[in-house]
Amino acid sequence: MSSPSAVAAQPGTRELTLSQAVNEALAEEMRRDASVFIVGEDVAEAGTPFKVLSGLVEEFGPERVIDSPISEAGISGIGLGAAMTGMRPVVDIMFGDFMTLVMDQLVNQAAKIHYMSGGRLKAPLTIRTTLGATRRSAAQHSQSLHALVAHVPGVKVVLPATPYDAKGLFKAAIREDNPVVVFEDKMMFAVKGPVPEEEYVLPLGVADVKREGEDVTLVATSSMVYVALDAAEQLAADGVSVEIVDPRTLVPLDRETIVASARKTGRAIVIDEGHRSYGVGAELAALIAEDAFYDLDAPVRRMCAMDVPIPFSPVLEDLTVPTADTVAAEARRLVGKE
Repeated sequence: MSSPSAVAAQPGTRELTLSQAVNEALAEEMRRDASVFIVGEDVAEAGTPFKVLSGLVEEFGPERVIDSPISEAGISGIGLGAAMTGMRPVVDIMFGDFMTLVMDQLVNQAAKIHYMSGGRLKAPLTIRTTLGATRRSAAQHSQSLHALVAHVPGVKVVLPATPYDAKGLFKAAIREDNPVVVFEDKMMFAVKGPVPEEEYVLPLGVADVKREGEDVTLVATSSMVYVALDAAEQLAADGVSVEIVDPRTLVPLDRETIVASARKTGRAIVIDEGHRSYGVGAELAALIAEDAFYDLDAPVRRMCAMDVPIPFSPVLEDLTVPTADTVAAEARRLVGKE
């Protein structure tokens, strides 16, 4: 698959922020398909607190970009009902922390309706929300809860790291006939990257090798891709060649690409901003340990958020999540270059 550098080399690309890429994906899908609409708190005139949806209500009107009451359970219920009756709603949940309020509609209804109806019903529902700490938003607005959703059969989970990935995966999510939750790191909306002018859609379930290397594999999700890239630059100065794999989607998961990279390098570190215990880091580490065991030269490591509520204190908050320095230090230990 194309890496950011490969995309940049293609003709007809522009530099967009991740925010602009998501906005463009939504606009293109709403122009293409009249059944696509957006509903959520402050999505119209306000364009969400992060301004990602700015300008959409001016083009598509308040009947397709719908400001909702403050009820995440209500929004998701409206979205699910619309999805089951032929629409393709995008439900905007302002902060990923508030996904706890939509879990009944998502887990007990949307995820199971196709199965429980014997295939007669489907739920093409897209939920977009956020994750990520270090914004100084304290314990109830800084969590990364993607593991909760990924645990539920019937729900697909997308974690784009680059503007290119965000646009292509978002378009795929809207066209998907099953419920999809797209988690966007709230600290990455201003990150810029090349995005083709021509239309493209990225398939769900295909990982991307963001950097090729020989000595150690870093499997990184969402904003941790950038942490891994920075760590790789540090390690290159020490003569350590790093390969970085971005799963891009947790469900479906591209197991083959992840395992192939771990077999190639013989060492692997999984980096994820969710909590360490019972999380995505553990699942990815288990995959590598099970499927690449005889090719590994060292135990699989995982680096995740601490198992604590995210502090408001900037000094303490910064300590709770992996950094380029801590990842580089762990990689040096793994390859024997402490």
